[in-house]
Amino acid sequence: MEEPRLGRGYAELVEAIRARRCLLFAGAGLSMAVGLPSWSQLVDHMRAELHLSEEDSDADYQMLAEYYRLQQGSIGALRSWMDRTWSVSEAKVAKSRLHDLIVRLDFPILYTTNYDNNLEVAYTLADRPFVKIVNARDLARAEDGRPQIVKFHGDFEADSSLVLAETDYFDRLNFDSPLDVKFRADALGRTILFIGYSMSDLNIRLLLHKLWRTWATTGRIKDRPPSFVFAARPDPVREAVLGQWGITVLGSQERDPEKALVSFLDQLVKDVGAS
Repeated sequence: MEEPRLGRGYAELVEAIRARRCLLFAGAGLSMAVGLPSWSQLVDHMRAELHLSEEDSDADYQMLAEYYRLQQGSIGALRSWMDRTWSVSEAKVAKSRLHDLIVRLDFPILYTTNYDNNLEVAYTLADRPFVKIVNARDLARAEDGRPQIVKFHGDFEADSSLVLAETDYFDRLNFDSPLDVKFRADALGRTILFIGYSMSDLNIRLLLHKLWRTWATTGRIKDRPPSFVFAARPDPVREAVLGQWGITVLGSQERDPEKALVSFLDQLVKDVGAS
């Protein structure tokens, strides 16, 4: 397994995690590591349900989900299929090195755009109490002192919480929902570590840009805590674009994305001194 490229700013990331001043933002790469379907498999399922071929439409999953809701009246059946298909056994989560390392790093707040409950299962298996936050009610009831797992794009337990169809994403572009307000408050004074993202997600890039703009308008951007994205492969375009917003890209020469992320988190655990 190749060593991760731990370059500029890595020591600041280690110190932020050690001081519990870093929040984690986890994407689809984390779920796929335990065998959950990719977005392309979701697209294939929706096309089959809607009797569409690739020749009929090359729409992405967001537009297809919007069409699915229009045709079916709701995404209830789709959510049920995703809940069944995007679930893995506790035994599989227990064997996941990635999930074990995340729990050991003891982030005070974890955001995820994944709908599945694998992070929650990992914390439960490790006997680590946590608070799950999906909506404003959860925010009001959250207990202090426990790690928070914030389901930024919703949870299978509530259809209305899912950010899946195109309209859902468009509605979130204003970044004025309760979870958006919480994220801005949490992120302004903390380091952020993004893992499991290709950074091809325009919504995540827009979120990063808006966060940078918030700091820029204060006139105190030099005081902004550093933030990081882990990427399995070097990409000078990505590094330059994210760099202009104050995001440092940490990478690896390892060709396998999962192995690269495991190596990176394992190094973090050692350097932070996490138990």
